Amino acid sequence: MQNCATTVQLFIQSISNTYIMSRIKYYYRSKKNLGPITLRLSHKDEIDLFANTQLLIEKSSWNFNKGIPKTNTANSKKSKTDLVNLEKAILDSFNSDYNSGEEITKDWLNFQIDLFFNRATIEEFSNKLLDNIQRIIDTAPTRKNGKGGIGLSKSRVNGYANLKKIVEQYQKEKKKTILIKDVDLIFSQSFIAFMQKHKYSNSYSQKKLSDIKSVCLDAQINGVETSLQLPKVTGIKVKNNSIVYLTEDDLQKIIDTNFESDALQNAKRWLLLGSMIGQRGNDLLRLNENNIVHRNGLKLIELIQQKGNKNVVIPFSPKMEDLLNDGFPHKISIQRFNDYLKEVCKAAEINELTEGSLYDKDVKRKVSGTYEKWELISSHDLRRTYASNNYGKMPTPLIMSITGHSTEKTLLTYIGKTADNYAQQIADFYTKQTLLKNKTPEDLTDDLKII
Repeated sequence: MQNCATTVQLFIQSISNTYIMSRIKYYYRSKKNLGPITLRLSHKDEIDLFANTQLLIEKSSWNFNKGIPKTNTANSKKSKTDLVNLEKAILDSFNSDYNSGEEITKDWLNFQIDLFFNRATIEEFSNKLLDNIQRIIDTAPTRKNGKGGIGLSKSRVNGYANLKKIVEQYQKEKKKTILIKDVDLIFSQSFIAFMQKHKYSNSYSQKKLSDIKSVCLDAQINGVETSLQLPKVTGIKVKNNSIVYLTEDDLQKIIDTNFESDALQNAKRWLLLGSMIGQRGNDLLRLNENNIVHRNGLKLIELIQQKGNKNVVIPFSPKMEDLLNDGFPHKISIQRFNDYLKEVCKAAEINELTEGSLYDKDVKRKVSGTYEKWELISSHDLRRTYASNNYGKMPTPLIMSITGHSTEKTLLTYIGKTADNYAQQIADFYTKQTLLKNKTPEDLTDDLKII
C-alpha cells in the first residue's frame, strides 16, 4: 500500500511538472455524508472553471488537506485512481485545444469529464470538404455568429449553400474528391482559375476561397487533418470597381422624364425618395405617414432599419417636401420595384456603359461584364446614390448616421472612395477657409441675404 501511494504521488508530481501553467484540484463541497467530487481547472489568470465529476464519495473517505480520496475503502481507492487519470486526460486535451485556439469553457470541461467516463463519445468527422460544408449548414442554428449571438443568418447559410454547389462543380471538372488536407496553395490557385473560367467576379472568387478556409479551420478544431499551408491560403480583398449609383445628372434626367404609366410614375417617386434618404430597398418601401414625426420644430422621417436594428432619423429637405406633398408613393413589392426601376432609368436614357454583373439565365447566376447603367440599377443602389452624391458635401458622420454604416472605412469602401478623396476634401476645406478669411463683413452679410 505504501508503494502504491508513493507511485500515485510521483505520477501526480510528474503531471504538475508537465503542465506547470495549468492546474486541476478536487474538492468535497457537500454538507452531506455522501456527496459528489468537484473538479477545478485553472490556467494563469485566464481560466478558472468548476465542474461536477459526478463521482460520489463518503465524507469520511475524503482527505481535506490533500484534496484527494483516502485509501481506507475499495471505493475510495478506485476514486483516487480515476481522479489521477482524469487529471492527466483533461490536461492533455487542454494542452492541445488551448494551443489550437479553441475556447475553453465550462461546457468544454464537462464534455472532457463525460468523455473520460464514457458518458460521451467523439464524433467521427469526415475529412471531405463537401461534408464539412454541409455540416456547417446543418449546425447553423446553434453556431455563434459575427454579432456574438447564436445562429448564422439566412444570407450566411445561403452563402455556404452556394459554396457547396461551386465545390461540387469544381470536383466534377477535376474528377477528384477534395479533402480538407488538399486545401493548400496549389488548390487556391486552381480554384481561383476555375472561378475566373466561369466568369465569377474577382471579389466573389476571393470571398469563396476565404469561406473554404473557414470550413477547413472548423474541421481542424474537430481533429480533421489540414494542410501545413492552410494559414497561407487567404482570400485577397479585391477593390470593387463596379460602384453603381445614379449621379446628380442621372437624377435630373429622371426628374425631367414623365410617364403615362401610373406604375412607372409611382416607381419614379420611390426612386427619387430613395436617393434623398439613403435607405435599403426594404426599409424604403415600408415607409408611410406614420414614419413622419415632429420634434423641436423639425419635420422628420423616423425608422428602424431591418438590418442591424438601427434607429434612423432624417430631417425633411425642401426637395422631400415637394416630393411628398401629396403623400407617400403607393405601396409596391421589392421585386416589382426593381423591375420598374430599370424601365424608369431606361426611359430616362441612363445608358452610360458601366461595369457590373447581371443574372444570366443560362448559367443561373450573375455574370460580370459591361452593361448600360439602366440594366444594373436596383433598389439597393439608391442607398449608395445618397452616400456618393453627399460625400464631400455633408460631414461624413452625418452620412453614416443616415445610411447606418458603423465605420467610416466601410462607408468609403461602399462608395468606392480612397485616400485620394480625403486629400481632395482637405484641399477643399483649406480653400473654403481661405475664402472665408479674406471676406469682409459686408461680403458675409451679402452671403446671408442670398441664403
